Amino acid sequence: MNHAQLTALGRALRLLGEHGEALNADTPDAKLHEVKADLRRALDLLDETVTGGAPTTRCPEHPSGPVDTAAPDLCLLCETRRRAARRAEYGGGAPQARPAGPAPSRYGVRGDRPQPQQRWLPELWNGREWQLCGTPRRDRREAEAYIAAQLRAPRSAMAYRLVHEFTDYEVLRVWGTPVRVDTEPMGNL
Repeated sequence: MNHAQLTALGRALRLLGEHGEALNADTPDAKLHEVKADLRRALDLLDETVTGGAPTTRCPEHPSGPVDTAAPDLCLLCETRRRAARRAEYGGGAPQARPAGPAPSRYGVRGDRPQPQQRWLPELWNGREWQLCGTPRRDRREAEAYIAAQLRAPRSAMAYRLVHEFTDYEVLRVWGTPVRVDTEPMGNL
């Protein structure tokens, strides 16, 4: 907003204030039309001076930032910062840096290497081969419960098995009997 716009807008608003003080119950219609014209002039001046969009938040730092309706100032950026501070306060803060010591090994240390993972893979017999059914589980009882639920389903497979994956694969248990089914009706003749 330049100085000329600021002066013109201030003058128009002061004029409107004078109109407001002069209003009473027996103000003639001609005077009300004059107030209306001055009000339109002030709004036009205001439209010319405003360059940016209306603020989306009540945050003075990020007035047009992303909105978080749960935040008191509607600012997602500031609310994220506040939540991180609260988490650090309750969780013991940010992880501490390792103390300076000898130069790190290019092969890493035992704590840096990933631990071997074990999973239980539920599989079903589709008539030709074993295929994965459901997601791999970290708990064996959960995987067996999943297969038991699949056996009770109205369209269960002919057979199910549970495979233990731990660096290598080992079949733990088989439910049902897998029978090879030929997909061609005449036996590939």
